[in-house]
Amino acid sequence: MPDRPQSGAKGLWHAYRLRMRRRWLLGRALHRRRQLVAVADRTDRIAPGDILGFMCVRNEDARLPFMLDHHRNLGVRHFLIIDNASTDGTADLLAARPDVSLWRTEGSYKSARFGMDWVNWLLMRYGHGHWCLTLDADELLVYPHWQTRCLAALTDWLDRQGQVALGALTIDLYPAGRVSEGTYAPGDDPLGILRWFDSGNYQVQVQPRMGNLWIQGGARARVFFASQPRRAPTLNKIPLVRWHWRYAYVNSTHALLPPRLNRVYATDGGMLTSGALLHTKFLPGIIERAAEEKVRAEHFADGAQYASYYDRLTADPVLRCAASTRLTGWRQLEALGLISRGGWV
Repeated sequence: MPDRPQSGAKGLWHAYRLRMRRRWLLGRALHRRRQLVAVADRTDRIAPGDILGFMCVRNEDARLPFMLDHHRNLGVRHFLIIDNASTDGTADLLAARPDVSLWRTEGSYKSARFGMDWVNWLLMRYGHGHWCLTLDADELLVYPHWQTRCLAALTDWLDRQGQVALGALTIDLYPAGRVSEGTYAPGDDPLGILRWFDSGNYQVQVQPRMGNLWIQGGARARVFFASQPRRAPTLNKIPLVRWHWRYAYVNSTHALLPPRLNRVYATDGGMLTSGALLHTKFLPGIIERAAEEKVRAEHFADGAQYASYYDRLTADPVLRCAASTRLTGWRQLEALGLISRGGWV
């Protein structure tokens, strides 16, 4: 359970510091917008009530066709995407899509707080009043009834419940054999290869500073961070938010300001509606990509800390173990307690 809210002078000082941090984040977004150059600005096609998708990508021309179609089929009406100096066909692919507005930047991903300064600017400029879905290119959102109910049905339910954000657990998917095995072509469903996940090794805490969850576990924690579990990736995210221009993501989509947006969990013994982000990182090609990212050192604040992670990944490991579970669908995830309908029937 979360710590009790701070009261008195200490509570006022804490709230003031968070307000100042939010203003600082918004100021960074305003400043970093100068690094973005419009390639295909179709934002005049955004209609009131449209659900919008936001991403920062680099060299994702293999994943993007299926990823965009998946979320387009769920009901995302327009995608606002930042291409961070791709060297493959990503930019051309995105510029050709009529429901995509595209910006390009040669700026440092790390210096832009791992792209979040750029994303916060687009959210501030275009997301106000819309339900906004912010994702990485290797994430697929699923939620209760996702195959039969569109995002508009979900956001209508969230509106009626007074829930302005949807929490989601990142679930690392992996193949049966080595991570390099199999073939994958643009447009293929990654779940054709990535059929397995860890179903029960998750640890949950509440961060008292902003009230957000902190969840660790899954295959990456088990295989790559077994000796340093506190260094394992954070798996909780808040990807879907009814946006206001004063909001700001703090650390990827793990936490937001103002802090009330982070309460995507119930504190009365019940459960709020939540979803999952199926993480398709471990597709064929991951070994070459990991070697490149180790050299670029743009994805972690302390690149040296994660050097062994990249080394183990380039060694072509097998992530499946005796405790692995084969993914069958959202009802399975609900039965395992990884997502929740929260009363949505």
